[in-house]
Amino acid sequence: MSVNAVQRFLFKDLNIRGQHIQLNQDWQKMLQDRHYPYSIIELLGELTAVSILLANGIKHEGRITMQVQGSGPISLLVVDVTHDLKIRGLAKTNQEITDQTTMDELLGDGQILMTLENTQTNHHFQSYVPREGDSVAEAFETFLSQSEQLPSKLWLSADENSLGGVLVQKMPESDSHDSDGWDRIVHLAATVKDQELTELSAEELIHRLFHEELVELFEQSEVNYECPKDDTKVLKMLRSLGEAEVRKILEEQGEIVIHNEMCNYHSRFNKDDIDLLFAEDKPSVQ
Repeated sequence: MSVNAVQRFLFKDLNIRGQHIQLNQDWQKMLQDRHYPYSIIELLGELTAVSILLANGIKHEGRITMQVQGSGPISLLVVDVTHDLKIRGLAKTNQEITDQTTMDELLGDGQILMTLENTQTNHHFQSYVPREGDSVAEAFETFLSQSEQLPSKLWLSADENSLGGVLVQKMPESDSHDSDGWDRIVHLAATVKDQELTELSAEELIHRLFHEELVELFEQSEVNYECPKDDTKVLKMLRSLGEAEVRKILEEQGEIVIHNEMCNYHSRFNKDDIDLLFAEDKPSVQ
């Protein structure tokens, strides 16, 4: 069964909120023809999951972009999620991935930069996510607990078929509802297995973990991989090179091939395409 959704839930008696994320079909689309080794799939999937959790509920039109650049085997890692939960992302390596399995080994000195873009006001807010702990989950637990001033716990998992995650956050005055509530929820959630995160729906997983708690599950929001082929920017770039340079490349190579790394497709242009592109610049003969 295809599940590509993020869903909020609330422990009504405890003033503790949470989110559940699970993607399979659209996660597979994002990985298609990438041929990443398992360690990259796991890291990219976990970063994608937490990016969706953060983007869910953005009040304005815009996007969240996670980017990591460093000296580790993974030289670039990018995840992009819009306010309406359209996702895309990629990983680039500068050496063969062998035994590296931890976040530190894969990213080296790379820092996680989060950019929140408001396309309505053209405003960007950037923040570095501290590389604390040994995993994406631990890094973002620290970040969320500090930035939102709400104790936060995360469980994430990803493989080549699915990604999944659970986030719980302790709201203000939670202790006045039940002084042991937060510790109990965290203890129960910590029993979750990776396979449960990637395979169980929100309803199934929440029942399995918290069947003795009163939990309200809200309507799910659909998540989609979206990276449409658009040659507009490529044609603009070719035009900026100038007709002489473009025709020189065309003569040397027989065709012009541009690889869109983010969306993983190739744009190909032959002589007829180039003739048409630059014909628009020439004055018509009266």
